[in-house]
Amino acid sequence: MIKVLIVDDQELIRESLSIVLGGEDDLEIVGVAEDGKMAAAMTQQFLPDLVLMDIHMPVMDGVEATRQIKSQLPKVKVIILTTFQELEYVREALAAGAEGYLLKAIHPRDLAAGIRLVHHGGTLITQEIAKQLIADWINPLEQPKAEKNKKTSYGLTEREMEVLMVLAQGASNREIARKLFLTEGTVKNYISNIYSKLEVTGRQKAVFKAKEEGIIHPN
Repeated sequence: MIKVLIVDDQELIRESLSIVLGGEDDLEIVGVAEDGKMAAAMTQQFLPDLVLMDIHMPVMDGVEATRQIKSQLPKVKVIILTTFQELEYVREALAAGAEGYLLKAIHPRDLAAGIRLVHHGGTLITQEIAKQLIADWINPLEQPKAEKNKKTSYGLTEREMEVLMVLAQGASNREIARKLFLTEGTVKNYISNIYSKLEVTGRQKAVFKAKEEGIIHPN
């Protein structure tokens, strides 16, 4: 049996993956985690063979969680499973030690096959991402500028940017949760992260600073 730990900040995704993968004869779901910090702790506790890791999560993102897991338990395999295929995330995840990088749109049968492949020592990225990495390696001249532009948002993730933009519209936590298909608890975590990264203490200050710094643009 291949013991798998599922990590994703969305409960629906965690439950869906647990049901789908748990139906495979050779896969055992040993636990689920909703953020990277929890993932690192549960990896120590349950010693899975493989961690299926989201990237954008509150408290600790998937890249940092992967880095911690691989430093403490290097034999544990990690597959990043995300909706984002930007090269910056791919490079960071692979540099952190991940053996695979897949998109959530993958068919469940192919995901199960990918888990088996990585468990047996293989590495796995989609053909589209491989093409992008090769193109970037062949023509890297524009990359420094692209990376510089991506570092101007106080380290906010794409999901945190989405929350911030809806927050700027005056939406409540419940409204943000409904619009972005999140739980209110997850929204609160994202907002807390936003405050921390922007070094502010409230919604109005967060929105004001975001507009002043050009992170979001006034309507």
